[in-house]
Amino acid sequence: MIKVYALALAIGFVGLLVMIMGGALAENLGRVDKDPGERFGLFGKMMVGVTVGFGMGGISAEYSPLDLAWPVSLLIAIAAAGIVALWVGISAGRSSGR
Repeated sequence: MIKVYALALAIGFVGLLVMIMGGALAENLGRVDKDPGERFGLFGKMMVGVTVGFGMGGISAEYSPLDLAWPVSLLIAIAAAGIVALWVGISAGRSSGR
């Protein structure tokens, strides 16, 4: 399962870089319509956050000194993904002025 968490973390990290660098490039070029954060909206931001949260939660649980079984690590990873999705939804709602 560590490989699954590592792959999810890597994909999420690349998605996060695309969101940040693409947003900065779109802003510098004056093409806000090309901003990945605007194009993919809240769902895209949540998917990037969920992927990073799942990967980080799973790897953290797998390398825990408590020697957890893989189903427990999976539950922790899913819980981390859910918490991150909630946090992204709340913070994106605040930043958009809702």
